[in-house]
Amino acid sequence: MEHYFTNNQNLKSNFRNIVYKYEDYTFNFTSDLGVFSKDKVDFGSRLLIENYFSHGRKNIKFLDLGCGYGLIGITMAKIMNCDVTMVDVNKRAVHLANMNIKSNGISANCFESNIYENITEKYDVIMTNPPIRAGKAIVLEFLRNAKDYLNANGELWVVMKKDHGVKSAMKSIEDLYKIEVIDKSKGFYIFIAKTY
Repeated sequence: MEHYFTNNQNLKSNFRNIVYKYEDYTFNFTSDLGVFSKDKVDFGSRLLIENYFSHGRKNIKFLDLGCGYGLIGITMAKIMNCDVTMVDVNKRAVHLANMNIKSNGISANCFESNIYENITEKYDVIMTNPPIRAGKAIVLEFLRNAKDYLNANGELWVVMKKDHGVKSAMKSIEDLYKIEVIDKSKGFYIFIAKTY
């Protein structure tokens, strides 16, 4: 079984278009086989970004970790005027995200990175909808290691489902961060982990 966090050179391509609207903004994304939520904007990611639009900071350095086709980073660049970096381990996702950066007329930097492997800078906010199917160890690497890439007063914004172990995930990082749950809907939790 191939997953969206692996690279399969033999996977056929079948482009599709996803439209996302928020207030007066409309975004068009090209998606494809082999990336997360290839047919629609998934509910968890929508809940995550719309909470940020309401409660997050504008004009900051922002990392979209595990960017997929680019929903999070592209909307943050346009709506919140953030200085955005986007990374994914999946080459196809990076290719799609770069296409979508151009087609939505925004400025962002997107490149391949296995979690933080190729990250050299620090950010005010790191946002992720972590790849649950990659396993608990990988998800914890996303969460625990964020602290090394956050500026002072940095924030890690995360969406996870209750039945995907969000409570144990939060418990396993509470030694590193002050954690605040800011929304819950349809089994999804949105939490912010702030550096001490």
